Amino acid sequence: MWSATLQEILLAHPCTVSTEPQPAQFALIADECLERVATWLERFDPDEVDYTTSDGVLKIEFPDGVTFVLNRQTAARQVWFAADVHAWHYDLQVDGSWRSTKDDEDLSQSIAKAVGAKLGRRVEF
Repeated sequence: MWSATLQEILLAHPCTVSTEPQPAQFALIADECLERVATWLERFDPDEVDYTTSDGVLKIEFPDGVTFVLNRQTAARQVWFAADVHAWHYDLQVDGSWRSTKDDEDLSQSIAKAVGAKLGRRVEF
């Protein structure tokens, strides 16, 4: 589970009238998500998989030139993940998790599956 839940963010900012975070709040939550994925990627040998981050975008890079992209979409209040020829959109849940709008899969599971498939082995998030 992600460390800051939507509920915690909203409780920390009681002036918020909506259960949906404001753009600045959402950016912080989404950036924390990207940071968590970057921390997970640090466990890999950089010759096997590497990553770069820049302003709400995390690129997962492989030695053969293939790149997966995880990025913040503030206007849509989602994070998007693209791997190979597939793409998913994830909504922030009240418990702080990110769930796919396509199949309700958790973002960390989707990333682990995609990276594992690319590496040809099972990986755990």
